[in-house]
Amino acid sequence: MESSTTSAIVEALTRAIVEHRLLPGTKLAEQKLADHFGVSRTLVRQALFQLSQNQLIRLEPARGAFVAAPSVNEARQVFAVRRMLEAEMTRAFVRSVTPARIKALKEHVAQEKMAVERQDAPGRTELLGDFHVRMAELMGNEVLAQMLGDLISRCSLITLMYQSASAAEHSHDEHAEIVRALSARDEERAVRLMNDHLQHVEENLSFERQMPTSDISMALS
Repeated sequence: MESSTTSAIVEALTRAIVEHRLLPGTKLAEQKLADHFGVSRTLVRQALFQLSQNQLIRLEPARGAFVAAPSVNEARQVFAVRRMLEAEMTRAFVRSVTPARIKALKEHVAQEKMAVERQDAPGRTELLGDFHVRMAELMGNEVLAQMLGDLISRCSLITLMYQSASAAEHSHDEHAEIVRALSARDEERAVRLMNDHLQHVEENLSFERQMPTSDISMALS
């Protein structure tokens, strides 16, 4: 029971961070979280520890927990790792492509399009990130899906901090192009498009941007 409560807190905080409702640098006060979730501070502490393992928050001795604020250097490293992983994932996907997998990806891209059109920022952010995880899931590679999920959570923080207004529509269009190349079993084109896509996301980050702060109660309500 305790572990499921901890998981629920981790999930709620992860969503609030990834959907940009809790901003980098926000202090996560244990008592405030315990009151909000109606649990003990011990459970909150366990959840915060898990989130620190995922690099979504940082724990500072005697100061408490804060939503992580990735440095420019870390942002570049995260994108470098994603390019390495996702180039190979794209190659593997082409080699094991099936009509059912393409259909699932096309359905996902259609959902992205709707979220972009209705200017649903949280939904759009989640769907655009999930496209990459979906590819790994469709290949049946749970380890890769989990690794990408963690990296993409970190990317959501990075894009929140540094993304200029807005590359979302371009990301969606690029996903649609990638699916066309996968469908055509054009391995070299698919890999090139994936690399270009991740390069474009990184290039659209503005590393001089200053961050506002956020309020935890509003973010979780």
